[in-house]
Amino acid sequence: MATSLTCSPDQLAQFLGPNTTNPTAAATYLCEQINNKFSDTSYAIDTTYLLFSAYLVFSMQLGFAMLCAGSVRAKNTMNIMLTNVLDAATGGIFYYLFGFAFAFGSPSNGFIGHHFFSLKSFPTPPFDYSTFLYQWAFAIAAAGITSGSIAERTQFVAYLIYSSFLTGFVYPVVSHWFWSTDGWASAFNTNNLLFNTGVIDFAGSGVVHMVGGIAGLWGALIEGPRIGRFDHSGRSVALRGHSASLVVLGTFLLWFGWYGFNPGSFNKILSPYNSGSFYGQWSAVGRTAVTTTLAGCTAALTTLFGKRILSGHWNVTDVCNGLLGGFAAITAGCSVVEPWAAIICGFVAALVLISCNKLAEKLKFDDPLEAAQLHGGCGAWGIIFTALFASKKYVNEVYSNKADRPYGLFMGGGGRLLAAHVIQILVIVGWVSATMGPLFFVLHKLKLLRISAEDEMAGMDMTRHGGFAYIYHDEDDSQKGGIQLRKIEPRSATPNSN
Repeated sequence: MATSLTCSPDQLAQFLGPNTTNPTAAATYLCEQINNKFSDTSYAIDTTYLLFSAYLVFSMQLGFAMLCAGSVRAKNTMNIMLTNVLDAATGGIFYYLFGFAFAFGSPSNGFIGHHFFSLKSFPTPPFDYSTFLYQWAFAIAAAGITSGSIAERTQFVAYLIYSSFLTGFVYPVVSHWFWSTDGWASAFNTNNLLFNTGVIDFAGSGVVHMVGGIAGLWGALIEGPRIGRFDHSGRSVALRGHSASLVVLGTFLLWFGWYGFNPGSFNKILSPYNSGSFYGQWSAVGRTAVTTTLAGCTAALTTLFGKRILSGHWNVTDVCNGLLGGFAAITAGCSVVEPWAAIICGFVAALVLISCNKLAEKLKFDDPLEAAQLHGGCGAWGIIFTALFASKKYVNEVYSNKADRPYGLFMGGGGRLLAAHVIQILVIVGWVSATMGPLFFVLHKLKLLRISAEDEMAGMDMTRHGGFAYIYHDEDDSQKGGIQLRKIEPRSATPNSN
């Protein structure tokens, strides 16, 4: 807004009248004051918008906690809730000390940042404290994804170690590559754009979701499946979570938070595309919220009917996961695609999730929250989808630092964006595998990764945290029934002799 406002002292001086002493000086002073006030207002509005978005993204931690709690058995509820709290707390310290500097410490090289450790020399243009808070909320989201993959069998110390390493180093390096102005594959690095386009991963289908999903994949692979997840003949045995209610609650909280995750990634809202027009970045923010909604809704409905055909049941947990898969997929291209394209994104995302879950069963891969399949698989599809359907108009509006950028292949923009996005998928898989894979392997060899079989059978709430989260007992693995409730017959009241 401040950049579009012009106040000319020469023009203003004409309206001050002949009785004004030195009208040019007076007009110059007034113009400076007006410009400064509008600039201050613009900064205040954009900062408030970013802070509010950060609060929404942080509220997703509550959604993760509820989703995780409902998806595990009751005997592990306290454990998974504690890990979600510590993902945020540990991530806060390590992202402050190292993570933000590695991600956005500019000027730097294309691989990693090296300024702003512990927020030294901060704030400085273009970063304010609101930027740190927003990016920290993204970092702990990636760590929360990983915790779901290794739930119900992981030692507490392993959570602390991997969460610190992921939020302090692994995730920040990836976000530097694709979001920093110095990143080697960033769409904001106009001096050296990959294939003359850079990667358009607007809110992080790759940077956040694939990083968390691939990290969880390695953790779950190295740990192995939970006891009882596959029988002696290798057939899959469902170890159902204890509360569909918590799963639904967590899903709605995540849905709510996604309106900060995707639209908030503009970082500011007060940017007109044409001064004086009703159409500006605020319109793009609204469109991003719409595409996010449509992708999630389509994926939920596709999963509903797809699982009904495959299993014969209307399963609310599957629908919730399908919804989240649609959100994870649209996150990369939410700002640069048409609403109709978001429906295609959600439809394919649901099929990708169902296929990944089928493949996981065949390979005897156990992920209690389907986090690796959902965030890794659907996140990868979202990156490809963006390279196919990104609109020329929206790409040039959102990424206006370079004119005539390549855009979606199916929209007539050629294949350069698709080539850049294929490279993004490959380097994320390679980087996370090269860092998190060895970390989980070393923890496994040091016997710091998986709990004992006795503790796993009894449940970590009792063996590691001093008691169950609930009064009732969890489902006995040897029984087919659900939670066993004892019927209490009402006592007949003794009639009063009076």
